[in-house]
Amino acid sequence: MAADPYQILGVERGASETDIKKAYRKLAKELHPDRNKDNPKASERFSQTTAAYDLLTDKDKRARFDRGEIDGEGNPTSPFGFGGGGGPGGGYRQQGGGAHFEFGDDGADFGDIFDGLFGGGRSRGGFGGFGRGRQAPSPKGANVAYRLAVSFEDAAALTPQRITLQDGKTIDLKLPKGVETGTQMRLGGKGQPGPGGAGDAIVTIEVRPHRFFKRDGYNVRLDLPVTLKEAVAGAKVKVPTVDGPVMLAVPKGSTSGKALRLKGKGFHAKSGERGDQLVTLMIDIPADDAALSSFVEGWTEDDGRNPRAGLDV
Repeated sequence: MAADPYQILGVERGASETDIKKAYRKLAKELHPDRNKDNPKASERFSQTTAAYDLLTDKDKRARFDRGEIDGEGNPTSPFGFGGGGGPGGGYRQQGGGAHFEFGDDGADFGDIFDGLFGGGRSRGGFGGFGRGRQAPSPKGANVAYRLAVSFEDAAALTPQRITLQDGKTIDLKLPKGVETGTQMRLGGKGQPGPGGAGDAIVTIEVRPHRFFKRDGYNVRLDLPVTLKEAVAGAKVKVPTVDGPVMLAVPKGSTSGKALRLKGKGFHAKSGERGDQLVTLMIDIPADDAALSSFVEGWTEDDGRNPRAGLDV
């Protein structure tokens, strides 16, 4: 008997999509194969978790499962207590380019079962006066689950990603607006073949962290070192962005912590709008600059300001 997807994710049957997504992210993080390389059971549970999440976030499949029309693996349930065929419980291995995939056995064909129940002839009627028995629809092939690692810059700019499927075919994948780690994309008919047609490919996105960019909602944050002269006198400096370097005007008299905004250099929201890049200036003072030390020691001007007044000291 196929496992109950609600039990796999540890949620109630009436759980909201938000609760299901939250439960999946928690389990996926704990069971991810990259974190459990010496634990094959964790890899198997990761596969089951992904399959359960896929079913419960598909409104049509979830409704059919709740009505008892399909089992936890998405295969049609049949009359007289006969269950569905195999599902996505196969292995998990690495695919080139950072993508991983997993797949299970094809679903069973119920034709022979029903032929036997109803006299062995699909074209003949006559079984207890009911005529020809209703044949269960042939199950589709198993879904194939992929994990695709995407660079921080590509995710922000929605740069298409090339992915090689388990059948060896290569496609260019267009990233959706609002993409983040955990986002799933469905490729219809790109799964395992089956009597009722091929299953789907489910691609889960993982956005790689960056060494100096930080994500803040749909904005991108960057700490930018500037020299004392650039801060005091003002300057135009080159700044990295997810779309490539741009020139930024540093205002005259800038202090450390001052934030500047580069419009439209962040991540794309689902609405289509794009976040900004927030640049925080960090004045870099040289450790051993004799001229600067001499200047500060001879600077006797006192303007009476307390730069720490905002800290109540």
